[in-house]
Amino acid sequence: MTHMALEATQSLEERCNQILRNMEASLTARDRVGIQDFVLLDAYTSESAFLDNLRKRSHENLIYTYIGTLLVSVNPYKDLDIYSKKQMDTYMGVNFFELPPHIYALADNVFRTMQSEVNNHFILISGESGAGKTEASKKILQFYAVSCPSTKLLNNVRDRLLLSNPVLEAFGNAKTLKNDNSSRFGKYMDIQFDHQGGAVGGHILSYLLEKSRVVHQNHGERNFHIFYQLVEGGEEDLLRWLGLERNCQHYSYLVQGGCAKVSSINDKSDWKMVRKALSVIEFSESDIEHLFGIIASVLHLGNIKFDADVRGYASLNNNQEMHWVSKLLGIPIQVLQQGLTHRKIEAKTEEVFSPFSVDHAVYARDALAKAIYGRTFNWLVNKINESLVNKDSSRKTVIGLLDIYGFEVFNVNSFEQFCINYCNEKLQQLFIQLTLKSEQEEYEMEGIEWEPVPFFNNKIICDLVEEKHRGIISLLDEECLRPGEATDLTFLEKMEEKISGHPHFVTHKLADQKTRKTLERGDFRLLHYAGEVTYCVVGFLDKNNDLLYRNGKEVMRQSKNAIIKHCFPSTEPDSKKRPETVVTQFKSSLVGLTEILMSKEPWYVRCIKPNEAKQPGRFDDVLVRHQVKYLGLMEHLRVRRAGFAYRRKYEIFLQRYKPLCPDTWPNWKGTAAEGVLCLIKHLGYKSDEYKMGRTKIFIRHPRTLFATEDAFQVCKHKLATRIQAKYKGYRVKGDYLKQREAATKIETCWRGLLARKEREKRAWAVKVIKKFIKGFMTRNQPANVDNSEYLAYVRQNYITRLRDNLPKTILEKDSWLTPPPIMQEVSQVLKRVYIRLMVRRYVRGITPQRKAQLLLKEQTSSMFKGKKENYPFSVCRPFMETRIAAEDISFKVLQMIRHEHIKYSVPVVKYDRNGFRPRLRQLIFTQEAAYLVEEAKIKQGIDYISLKGVSVSNLSDNFLILHVTCDDIKQKGDLVLQCDYLFEALTKLTLIANKQNCIKVVQGSVRFDIQPGREGFVDFKSGQESMVYRAKNGHLMVESTRTKSR
Repeated sequence: MTHMALEATQSLEERCNQILRNMEASLTARDRVGIQDFVLLDAYTSESAFLDNLRKRSHENLIYTYIGTLLVSVNPYKDLDIYSKKQMDTYMGVNFFELPPHIYALADNVFRTMQSEVNNHFILISGESGAGKTEASKKILQFYAVSCPSTKLLNNVRDRLLLSNPVLEAFGNAKTLKNDNSSRFGKYMDIQFDHQGGAVGGHILSYLLEKSRVVHQNHGERNFHIFYQLVEGGEEDLLRWLGLERNCQHYSYLVQGGCAKVSSINDKSDWKMVRKALSVIEFSESDIEHLFGIIASVLHLGNIKFDADVRGYASLNNNQEMHWVSKLLGIPIQVLQQGLTHRKIEAKTEEVFSPFSVDHAVYARDALAKAIYGRTFNWLVNKINESLVNKDSSRKTVIGLLDIYGFEVFNVNSFEQFCINYCNEKLQQLFIQLTLKSEQEEYEMEGIEWEPVPFFNNKIICDLVEEKHRGIISLLDEECLRPGEATDLTFLEKMEEKISGHPHFVTHKLADQKTRKTLERGDFRLLHYAGEVTYCVVGFLDKNNDLLYRNGKEVMRQSKNAIIKHCFPSTEPDSKKRPETVVTQFKSSLVGLTEILMSKEPWYVRCIKPNEAKQPGRFDDVLVRHQVKYLGLMEHLRVRRAGFAYRRKYEIFLQRYKPLCPDTWPNWKGTAAEGVLCLIKHLGYKSDEYKMGRTKIFIRHPRTLFATEDAFQVCKHKLATRIQAKYKGYRVKGDYLKQREAATKIETCWRGLLARKEREKRAWAVKVIKKFIKGFMTRNQPANVDNSEYLAYVRQNYITRLRDNLPKTILEKDSWLTPPPIMQEVSQVLKRVYIRLMVRRYVRGITPQRKAQLLLKEQTSSMFKGKKENYPFSVCRPFMETRIAAEDISFKVLQMIRHEHIKYSVPVVKYDRNGFRPRLRQLIFTQEAAYLVEEAKIKQGIDYISLKGVSVSNLSDNFLILHVTCDDIKQKGDLVLQCDYLFEALTKLTLIANKQNCIKVVQGSVRFDIQPGREGFVDFKSGQESMVYRAKNGHLMVESTRTKSR
């Protein structure tokens, strides 16, 4: 354990040294790009040095800078490539000061602190209108959407959280003189996380929607975005159903500012985003239809004009617009007309309808439009909250995002700017309480000595506005509620009477001669923490009352539009008592907001607007200096430099970091303060790096804390590894013992099972062998119980072997497998069947040419098989159509026998009748006769009729004697021929001459007629070699070798 602590100490020292080296190495670069943490600024008390550092970073597009853990953000007025998924991954899980300042670093630090300490936090995003507060809020939401764990349910919540922004921006943001996407309402969003860090729900609170913008806009400003998005981006069918035209100039509520179209705003694209967002947030088609019907009805309501009748009362002159309002809100047109032109007055037991003048009618119309839009906006927020609600009742931690109106100063500042700037005063007071003042108080309470930091406490301004009975809000409410003729000027007079002499309040009447020149008679000026603001008192009472005549509510209750029915419920108390004024409601909501924020750990993003023209690269020193001052950044910096950047209770600090010291790990037995002191001494803290308070330890530099945290992370992983190893060893050993015991039992059972199976197998084998032997011994007996199985085995075995050894061709039929006695009869039947099968297959497989060849061979076989020795050798030699081609026969011969068709021709050797001299000849068979040809001569022609027969020997010679009829002495006698194709020629001759029985196979000698009355003989015998010669007896001797029989 000591070794681990030593390693942790070394790691801590190395970490501190590394951070110092990084800081020193980057000092040269900081001359150009500035210092990324104002705490490291040498001249930290100089406002000029502060501005110079901010300017350097802004010109290098480094828009983020730290003051400790506070993030300062300068609006670049252009897109920067610093918000990609890769950037998010880079900042996830990294210590706050490890990487350059970024809003992702702040968001990640808030998230990890929330998880590790299991408490609630909020991020207060403040700054002037147009400084980039809304965009900062979006970036934080996008970071949490990517960095939090992902499941299908969590993804749904994430998508709804993200897409609630474009919906609320469409209905609650508008173009002002200072910002093209200015939030005209305050928004506080709680994001709920489970114990694993997944976003599981959310809740949105809205504050003081600027409803007056619905009916009036200053020059250069626009109404709420949703009106322009609907007109410019709405589908043709939708606009037709709503009775709208695609031209903003046609609607009175959209043209008062004179800038319906703005180059930086794409209303068509934003419309598509809003439609998509409404679907994802689970707005039904009916809800969407009713919602857009209300938006369109407000536009139609603004186009309703009034004329004065003869008595001076208001009358309607635009029935078309009335028709559309009536249709879209589902209110009878007569009821709507009376509600816009008459006021209901109750006098004891009766009701009287008093007609409006034209001015009153216009006021009633505008009040109704504001009420409809304001209540619809509240319904919209509640509907979004329903889709974000977390149904799991387990404990959740929360990160809040406060995106609320920035400090506003216009050429003409009215009631809305008064409320917005009052809100900013309250938030500044909260900031003072939570950071500057609470910082000093905590040091004093902990007994830590430090140099006091002077700061401007704006409580005096907050009291001026909200003090009971004397504050501006109380005076405004009194004037709104008192009987008699109360006007804006009487309200101004009351303020001059009650709060004259206050150092932060001045009017035309109370001002000195020089100041009076800058004030109108209807103006009053407040010296806010952010500077002087002059307010025009005109409209304060009307806007504070925000009265909607009672019969206006009754008209709305008759609506068939589901949203309007919800916004104007019939159960709403219709008391004659006046409702709370707008400013009182706003004050109460701010008190509630302050209580919510005070219950959470604060984090700050201070947004700065570098110039009024929204131009990138331009840095207005006067404007930025003013914002630095009223945002309290210099005071915050002085606090950070004079005090300590980190403080934690001893118990929390010791519980987290005690593994770094062997004396405090695993359990410290003394007090928590003593344990912390032992721990930091072991870690080598220097005396100027920390202070020990009564209940907390204070650490001066963030780098010291992060080095300690890094050492803890290393140590934690080592400890976790050891604990895991021990636990895994314990688990594995337990599992091993269980498995070994189970294996032993299984082996025992398995071996028993195998032994039983082996015994059964052997018993079966003995029985089978006995039966086999007995069957073998009785195999020749008739089938009985003893030999039936053996005989069945013999049959099966024979059939199996026969299947594997069947003859492949018909010529191998004699190779049939010898059967056992019991299978003799069956074998014969199978043999016959199989031979027939092979014959059938063979016959079916031969071609017509092959068939003709076989018929010839069959004819030859019938004549010579078993009669002539060399016949078997001719079987394998195929017969040809002819042996002499037509071109090899003399043309003269062909001319002489042209009327006869040549059937066959073959070369032969002809032996003379006298002397037996051999001569080469051609033997030609035609349809009518046989011809013996010598070159171009026909030596002898034999009609088939005169052919008596053909004689051949039974030996292996190739001689044949053609016997012819010799009636005339002049006729030539029989022919003695030798032919190499003897069997082929004789077969052809028998078929052509149709004399199948004319062939005679003789033994010994053959007599032939040389001529009539004269005969000769041919003798045949076997010898050692084949010879043909004339014998001494005058016979032709043919000697042939004996062939071996096949």
